[in-house]
Amino acid sequence: QVQLVESGGGLVQAGGSLRLSCAASGLTFSSYAMGWFRQAPGKERESVAAINWNGGSTYYADSVKGRFSISRDNAKKLVYLQMNSLKPEDTAVYYCAARLSRWSSSRYEYDKWGQGTQVTVSS
Repeated sequence: QVQLVESGGGLVQAGGSLRLSCAASGLTFSSYAMGWFRQAPGKERESVAAINWNGGSTYYADSVKGRFSISRDNAKKLVYLQMNSLKPEDTAVYYCAARLSRWSSSRYEYDKWGQGTQVTVSS
């Protein structure tokens, strides 16, 4: 049974930092590209960042470039999202997702999802 479990969310002031983690189990983690997505109330789920199986290729949404960094540890079956210089508009539930093959920025191409972790950035 595949499980993706996010952690590390919370309340932070604007300009602060958080690091999200996603722990994977029940899958051959090193075969999967991983993505981070977020969904704010009343908005569609959007791609934030993605990384291929070995970390050699990454993607970032324009809104987070230069502030967020995605990485992974295949030995520990973990993927991280380091979020710096947080803004109130980064407030959302953050989800990690997995797909075989290379990364994608489309949520429709991921078939394994975590339950999400809330990130709230106060102004």
